[in-house]
Amino acid sequence: MRTLKKLCSLLILIAATPVFAADDLSAKLSQISLPPGFEISIYAEGVENARQLALGDRGTVFTGSRKAGVVHAVVDQNGDHVADRVYLIDKDLKLPSGIEFRFGSLYVGALDRILRYDDIESWLDQPPEPDVVTGNFPDKTHHGWKYLRFGPDDMLYVPVGAPCNICDQPGFAQIRRIMADGSGMETYAEGVRNSVGLAFHPQTKQLWFTDNGRDLMGDDMPGDELNHAPRAGMHFGYPWCHQGDTRDPEFGEGKSCSDYTAPALTLGAHVAALGLTFYTGSMFPESYRNQLFIAQHGSWNRSEKVGYDILLVKLDDNGQVSGSEVFASGWLQGQDNWGRPNDVMQMPDGSLLVSDDQAGAIYRISWTGEAPAP
Repeated sequence: MRTLKKLCSLLILIAATPVFAADDLSAKLSQISLPPGFEISIYAEGVENARQLALGDRGTVFTGSRKAGVVHAVVDQNGDHVADRVYLIDKDLKLPSGIEFRFGSLYVGALDRILRYDDIESWLDQPPEPDVVTGNFPDKTHHGWKYLRFGPDDMLYVPVGAPCNICDQPGFAQIRRIMADGSGMETYAEGVRNSVGLAFHPQTKQLWFTDNGRDLMGDDMPGDELNHAPRAGMHFGYPWCHQGDTRDPEFGEGKSCSDYTAPALTLGAHVAALGLTFYTGSMFPESYRNQLFIAQHGSWNRSEKVGYDILLVKLDDNGQVSGSEVFASGWLQGQDNWGRPNDVMQMPDGSLLVSDDQAGAIYRISWTGEAPAP
């Protein structure tokens, strides 16, 4: 039953102040570099600390947050690819970074709990009290924020990050999966330090995920990882081995990296690879079909900053990584960053949305068709 407090706080449309004024953010977007034929525009502003994105059945864009403790719903009412309204779905949650949408319900990962808001698109201006799907995840805040994704097996996949920079603690550094009702929790993958991005290949239906490498091994070690987990029970090395070939200086003695699954692609050290998605739309040229986009949040602990961009990972006809290149950049100017890409999501028309938790915005990347297809 909806409480009076909930009604009072959630009936009002958010009037959150954007990090930048509209004209200022538009000017900053002119600094974004994309391949010829693509353009980027503002989809929504005033979306505080926008993190993982999820799409509702009726076109509502949902986004979680980490620092803000809020969940938003973003609506483009007239179909002009610019949001008209931003609703507050809930607030005062613990690290509600990860969200997912399934059969009319919004799922939110709030530290140790998974919450579910049923028939949410019918109640955007009067959100219901959530049901608790499960409260059986660890309550450690260090790497405790989540990224949720339903798999082709109809199970919800949820990372459980290591509660430290480097440590060997049972029950952490995993990817788990549960049934939609919260039952049947099991460990799918281990040795995963801090994954904040999960995606399933559209053809093979196999899991791919990003993983952030440990700190305090220098500017260039170890690399973040793009991992491929086609089956349950695989171990990706943490805390004993990093990037598939480097033993940890504290925990790696007596270990062999060959005993663990190497990454499908080693990314730059400290780029903070987060949300990712396989492109299946028809707007972009055919060469982008079934290719992988990764939001690289950017470094916080490196003498010269890296990341702050969108990476395109190329896969061959066998679904194996064949190369990578930066697709979108410019959020980092010199050593000053004005934005931090966090997640990427495909829209029904084939455009890509990009969340930016620093600027409190969501961007839209589209293909104009005004250049030869790559």
